Amino acid sequence: MAFFICPNCKRVWGYKIEKCPYCFLELKREKWKKAKVKSVAQTTIPSIFHQKVPYYVLILENEHQRKFLQKSAKLYQPDEIFEIEKPKEKSKAVAIWRKKYDFFEPIEKIFEIFEINLKSDQKILILPTIKSASHPHSRENTSPEFLESVLDFLFEFGLKPENITILGQSFDEIPLIEKLKKSQILEICHRKKISFFDISQGEFLEKEKIKITKKIFEADFILNLPILNMKEAKSCENLFTLIEKQNLNTLEYFSEKKEIFEKLESNLPQIFTLAEGDHIQNEKGVNFYLNLVLGSFNPKNLDCVFYKIVKRNLPEIIKEVEFEKIEVLGRKIEEVEIYF
Repeated sequence: MAFFICPNCKRVWGYKIEKCPYCFLELKREKWKKAKVKSVAQTTIPSIFHQKVPYYVLILENEHQRKFLQKSAKLYQPDEIFEIEKPKEKSKAVAIWRKKYDFFEPIEKIFEIFEINLKSDQKILILPTIKSASHPHSRENTSPEFLESVLDFLFEFGLKPENITILGQSFDEIPLIEKLKKSQILEICHRKKISFFDISQGEFLEKEKIKITKKIFEADFILNLPILNMKEAKSCENLFTLIEKQNLNTLEYFSEKKEIFEKLESNLPQIFTLAEGDHIQNEKGVNFYLNLVLGSFNPKNLDCVFYKIVKRNLPEIIKEVEFEKIEVLGRKIEEVEIYF
């Protein structure tokens, strides 16, 4: 949990407000790296977001002597150190963190888990989900709130707006610009002074009969930013946006999605997927609250973990993923799983 402090009067808030109501100054976010267990309680009564019981509620105290609550599937003892584990193998691990008041903290914690450090002069590409010309509340596209939090987090590394580019492509008759306007992604680009690149207008490199945007091979760090749902393996399928439109239509006519993805993945540079799992759609398009952010260098493993959380059968594209071999970090499946 993040805390916010007034730089003048030093008052502390456990949630984000724009300015200190006493000094009218912008609050500073206080980060924490470690915490100690002060007290433990067991819960045996289920609730909507905490359906699996029993579970434990920890009172933690961080290095700044701030206390906060944390749900845990594991029983801790008072004075025990609460540690956030690091992955044994980054290429297979999936990190989960719950969103409380904003997206910034889960994004920050996931980057800490994977020990991702960016340099201020690196070129960053971001690939959000831009599927339809719909308003953010429909959750068809990556939400403007999530995209803005990702950009704010990148700015903390000292990255300059001119070194960040957002990518997109329309695969239907609706112009990409209309999707950008309706989804409010264009507004975020303008406000944050971030450039947008229409993949269909650029060059492509052909690799194993797949035409991939040349832009992806010119970046230092690539972020796949899908919004998850219960209809598709979205972390995987969002990467199809990198393929030339006509080429993708041809590939889908002759091949299964699983085969296309395997060929595509083998020809892509390393991509980190940071998936939005806050408000998610079920199979009928109805939105539910999940309040999660997931991160992984392996999009198939991430989609598999997501489907385990929401208790659904795996889509064909990730059918062969062995969940037992995936290292899950941050929050455990049993702490966040839910029955819709």
